[in-house]
Amino acid sequence: MPRDIITLECTEARAEGKSPSRYVTTRNKKSLRTPGRLEKVKFNPALKRRTIHRELR
Repeated sequence: MPRDIITLECTEARAEGKSPSRYVTTRNKKSLRTPGRLEKVKFNPALKRRTIHRELR
């Protein structure tokens, strides 16, 4: 299957001492546009704002 299930975790919550939010999504393994870790802006309910979420390995 060409799609992988990945987990995105908030990058800003741990620095502020709060629990990081996590999202589960999929990514295309064969895509040449995203060779590194995927980053998306998602809502963190603990911080009550949109933050950058980075792919976990």
